[in-house]
Order: sequence, then C-alpha cells, then structure tokens
Amino acid sequence: MEDQMRMQLPYAAIAETLKTGLDLTGSPVAVKLAKGPEGIPEGVQPIEDTVRHCQMVSMARKDGAIFYATADKHTCMGGAWALGLKELTPSLKSGEFYYKLGKFESWAACMRTINAIPHVPDTATYATVYAPLEKTPFDPHAVLIVAPPRAMLKLAQTALYKMGGRIVSSMSGIQSVCADATAQPYLTGLANYSLGCDGSRKFSGIADDEMVMGIPGEMLPAFAEAVSIVTGAPGSVR
Repeated sequence: MEDQMRMQLPYAAIAETLKTGLDLTGSPVAVKLAKGPEGIPEGVQPIEDTVRHCQMVSMARKDGAIFYATADKHTCMGGAWALGLKELTPSLKSGEFYYKLGKFESWAACMRTINAIPHVPDTATYATVYAPLEKTPFDPHAVLIVAPPRAMLKLAQTALYKMGGRIVSSMSGIQSVCADATAQPYLTGLANYSLGCDGSRKFSGIADDEMVMGIPGEMLPAFAEAVSIVTGAPGSVR
C-alpha cells in the first residue's frame, strides 16, 4: 500500500489514551486521502451509500465502520473539492452558492471566503478512506476528534505541552469537517480546531455542545504522550 509512514504507530493504544483522557463518547476517526487505487488498504470495501464526508466521519466515529469513498460517493460539492476529489463548481467559485443560502452580504464576500478555504489540489485524491482510530488498517493523514469544549481545552493544552505558545485556529463557519479538520491538518502539518458548520451539524450528528478538531497523523505520538500528563495534572479540572 502506498503512502505509509516509516514509523509504525500503536493506533489502538493511542485511541484508548485519547478516549479515556478526553472522555470521548465516540472514536477518533482516521482519514486517509488515497492518491490512487493502490492506496486502498487490502480488504477495505467501498461505501454503498452516497453521502457527505462529514457523514462518513460520523459512521466511523459512532458505528465503527471502515470503508473508502471515491468522488462519485461524495454528495457535498464543497467537501469533495476541499478534499481534492473534484474541481470547484462555477457557482461555488463565483460566490453564488453560499450567497443563495443567505450567509453572505454579497457574492464577493463569499468568493473571498472560498478563496481562503484550505483545499487539496483538484482531483489529486482518488478516494477518502475512513476507520475508527483503534481499528485503522492504514496510516491516517488526519485524525478527527468530535468532542465538547472541555475536551478541546485539554487538546489545546496537549498541543502546547512541550513547546508552549498560543493556539491559532483557522475556520470560516463553512466546510468545517472537510476543510478545517481534514484538508488543513493534511496540508499544513498542524492541528486545527473548528466550531463545526451548518451542514455537518445537520447531516452528521455533531451536537450543539460539540466541536471538531483535526490532527495530522504524524503528531499522534506527541499527543498521546502529552494528553495523559495534561489531563492528570494537579491543576487540571475534570
């Protein structure tokens, strides 16, 4: 299988550490952006339904599903574009799409937002692959966590444990699970936090009291090491 990391990571142990330390009600979700058919792990089957990326993440998070989805299985145009599966449609590129949804004062305001959204180059991705982290048969490009703000606080402290500093997050209130939590960590190598978006909350079951975060796969060992220390610290509130 192509696009593997050199270091073998104990994903089941890392998942258990994250779930226990953060009191997660679902699994962290491993996502891979496969560049070709050779990037699909042996035995992983295609999804049967045609749904959104955020719904696919929810299937892995809540139901333990493992599967892959090619471009034709993605119904959300914005999500498929952000993940590198499809080219951007003219209505999204011009600003017309989100303007008609009533979310911007003008087409130009929407266009500026779309131009700033992190996205994998058009059609660079053959398929997206999903699994709960504890069962992943592949090295993920991004690991997504959906959790309440208290858990996100602990993840922020975890991110700063070694080097300190400040948390800088990038979001726009649209394309949260696809662009903010998957494409951006993949492209930048940095964890990113997002408040969710109307689409992901409506279609994938992200609750009103939950946020979403994406972690590059390479950062998992550092997060697993620090999260137990941070959540068990004398000054940590549980």
